[in-house]
Amino acid sequence: MTAEVMAADANRDPALSKLVSSLQETETLSSEQEIDFLKTLLESKELNALVNVHSKVAKVLRDDKLAPLLSTSTQVLIEVLEQLSQRCHLSPICKEAFYLLQNPHLQSLLCAHDAIAQKDFYPHLPEIPVEMDEDEETIKIVQLVKSNEPLAGAQSAEPIVGATIKTDEETGKIIIARIMHGGAADRSGVIHVGDEVIEVNGINVEGKTPGDVLQILQNSEGNITFKIVPSDGKGGQRESKVRVRAHFDYNPENDPYIPCKEAGLAFQRGDILHIVSQDDAYWWQARKESERTARAGLIPSRALQERRVIHERTQRDTTDGESKTENDDFDREMIATYEEVAKLYPRPGVYRPVVLIGAPGVGRNELKRRLTARDPEKFRSPVPYTTRPIRQGEVPGREYIFISREKMESDVSAGKFIEHGEYKGHLYGTSAESVKSIVNAGCVCILSPHYQAIKALRTVQLKPFMIHIKPPSFDVLKGTRTASRAKSTFDETNSRGFTDEEFQDMVKHGERIDFLYGHYFDEEIVNDDLASALEKLVNCVQRAENEPLWSPASWVQ
Repeated sequence: MTAEVMAADANRDPALSKLVSSLQETETLSSEQEIDFLKTLLESKELNALVNVHSKVAKVLRDDKLAPLLSTSTQVLIEVLEQLSQRCHLSPICKEAFYLLQNPHLQSLLCAHDAIAQKDFYPHLPEIPVEMDEDEETIKIVQLVKSNEPLAGAQSAEPIVGATIKTDEETGKIIIARIMHGGAADRSGVIHVGDEVIEVNGINVEGKTPGDVLQILQNSEGNITFKIVPSDGKGGQRESKVRVRAHFDYNPENDPYIPCKEAGLAFQRGDILHIVSQDDAYWWQARKESERTARAGLIPSRALQERRVIHERTQRDTTDGESKTENDDFDREMIATYEEVAKLYPRPGVYRPVVLIGAPGVGRNELKRRLTARDPEKFRSPVPYTTRPIRQGEVPGREYIFISREKMESDVSAGKFIEHGEYKGHLYGTSAESVKSIVNAGCVCILSPHYQAIKALRTVQLKPFMIHIKPPSFDVLKGTRTASRAKSTFDETNSRGFTDEEFQDMVKHGERIDFLYGHYFDEEIVNDDLASALEKLVNCVQRAENEPLWSPASWVQ
């Protein structure tokens, strides 16, 4: 035997060498071509090297000589990134670490570490099919621990195992209709949608209703045993990665159509939801992003919620013609259900424009002025354009840029204004170029347009951080403005205080803005006191500068 062959044998895995030797015994059972193929495969350097590495890793872990400190380093990385993003402005070291940890090679290394730490390196082989007679059914016996999780039927619901059942319309059999992500049935991995339930705790359920089955489960103590016929098309559930911001409030206790109230997930407008399953056309499964380990719950799908809103509007218009006239603009708005979102990370030196929206007279312009005065080099506002005549004491280019109506209408048609509107017969607007120049200069652009400009401003190009400046209640609004001797912004001479009617209009406009566009805002600030409202505004602006925030997914992709 030559030295080269001896060296090759020394590097060959013993188990593979034994397999090669045993092939000689199978020559009478297999073709020469098949044996040559297997010999070549088993003697290949690549396969031997892979088996060698696998054996060493498995031995080290088996002997507990190398125990990982944790098996979720990828999750820790995400949490560290969120913390660092809030401190990038405080330290160059934090900023350097923030960008280092976003390196794809480092993140891939941590993913590999977690796979080894979780011992997720063994091959995942398919189940061995069981050969059976054509007329014989495969039956599984599954045992689950009874817990406070819902199993729902068509008639009632009881927290049991985390699944829903129904009667198959064609066969009349009881089948699994839905598996709740994170529930006991899901964690077992052996119950699937479409499986037929034939026995529960030894009781045959043929001919019974879902309500009957639930009654059996309610009366059961301890573990629950199911006898199940697997469905032909079963498959493991895979959680989606979709996150959405809810644009409406939802309480399953008040929903008469939900399949199981106990399985429902209550949420409020603005909550970030992780949609883990959209398999059902009417009922999605979701959990709140802030409750990552919780069992998923049922929420109405986008299509179902849109149909509900359309039905409610139709009913309202039919029963109250006066209401329809008053709310025409409401009806024209896009139906707000869910908006897909993703984390938008801050970029050094590039700040998102901050947009202050509020009712006329609520004080958003005064807040903008005070914020800019804090740091004029950092916070800047574009000078608006107008077609109204210049007034005494005004300087062109300081308060406004004065242009002719024909010129402004031409520029609006050419798309040179990011927002514009008409007030008392005169046009007002903000040019896109003026905002762009402020952002490119590394400054924070502060805008305070009319609320009807929200949709025009909320674009992937601007990526604005929107804040609703809300009025307090009528009594607080009147009291604070009277105490500070605030002058009415509705009086062009600015020589009188606000009237009660103007205060009432402010409150009404605030409610209207919240109703129409409340789901678009990143933050809300009640301007009941200018000093405290300014501090809240400063904190909001700092968040927009330094923290990764949930934003429309199209802004991130």
